[in-house]
Amino acid sequence: MALRGAQEGEPRTGGASTQEEELHRVDSGIAPVWLQRVSLVVLVLFSVYLGVLVAVLPWWTRMWDQNLFINSHPALAAILHNGAVRGIISGLGLLDIWIGISEAIHYRDHRP
Repeated sequence: MALRGAQEGEPRTGGASTQEEELHRVDSGIAPVWLQRVSLVVLVLFSVYLGVLVAVLPWWTRMWDQNLFINSHPALAAILHNGAVRGIISGLGLLDIWIGISEAIHYRDHRP
């Protein structure tokens, strides 16, 4: 019994034709390499910038101690003016910097 769709005299192929394979490669969902690299640069710059901001902001007296929003909420001000809380927030900033640099170091292109 012959396979459906295969006529006599036609070679039987186990896969798709080369045109269909090419279309499948294009539609594989992997971004072009240049876009992957631009995305990495944006991610690293954003992570490092945000990390520096979060690490430095709690120790910047003008922005932290004299902040009208924080000072208008006494319970919040009591917590955020604590040195340990400032250290934890700065630690999160350093963690964000580390994540950005780690992403840059461990980057690999995903080629189609």
